[in-house]
Amino acid sequence: MRPMIGITILLAAFGVLPAQAEISLEFGVYTSDKPSTMVRMFRPILNVVQNRLAEKLGEPVKIQLQVAKDYDEGIDDLVSGKVDFARMGPASYVTSKQRNPGLQLLAMESAKGKSTFYGIICVPEQSKVQTVAELKGRTFAFGNKRSTIGRYLSQRLLVEKGIYASDLARYEYLGRHDKVGAAVGAGQFDAGALKEGTFKKLRKKGIPIRELTRFLNVTKPWIAASEMEPNIVSALTEVLLELKDPTALKAIKKQGFLPAEDSEYDFVRKAMKNNDLFFNKTTAE
Repeated sequence: MRPMIGITILLAAFGVLPAQAEISLEFGVYTSDKPSTMVRMFRPILNVVQNRLAEKLGEPVKIQLQVAKDYDEGIDDLVSGKVDFARMGPASYVTSKQRNPGLQLLAMESAKGKSTFYGIICVPEQSKVQTVAELKGRTFAFGNKRSTIGRYLSQRLLVEKGIYASDLARYEYLGRHDKVGAAVGAGQFDAGALKEGTFKKLRKKGIPIRELTRFLNVTKPWIAASEMEPNIVSALTEVLLELKDPTALKAIKKQGFLPAEDSEYDFVRKAMKNNDLFFNKTTAE
């Protein structure tokens, strides 16, 4: 694992006075949307965090942004310590925590003061489908195979409505929320699962999709690598919980941060643990 703090020391006169150290941190996200979108979302808030963290620690801080190509790479980066802290979806956090129990929760995002937000099952705007039960025999677009909304929670909802993988005419994992919405809007699938924010964004762009139903999800956690020094973990948590910068928060479409407890992700763990039910109708019955 690379050092948590990259320190460059320049010796002053006669080589006895070191210059002030710089704390170098790597922040990781994965492409739940287009990579360019992820950069636009996170660079503003990282700039604010960088400055506030430097004030708290009394040392210069530089935060680099690393965008992983997919969920698996993003999980690997955090678990292995390639990045020092990261933001990921609940299911990815659960998987990462299983692989590295030493990971440390920093905070969770606030959605209008709450720790929950919605996933959407959408259909083409002119679809005659009015209930989830009517999706039997139709096609469905899921997101990434590791996505909380794009897989685990949407498949749990289908099972609750009596729909299993074998009841669908066809289903595919398209990798990203925006791809799901676009494919449903283009009539390539009869329905699909995506996060509410992406659904609204696509609607504004004129993609012809409408909401069939919605389901609750817990907001995304920000997580520190297992070997991050306690003083940096503490300071970073304080910075996030105190963060009020409207421009930075608007970029990630959240209203701030809330204290996070591992137990808040238990219902996602349960959905992941029981996910096999979606593929085994006989067992479920």
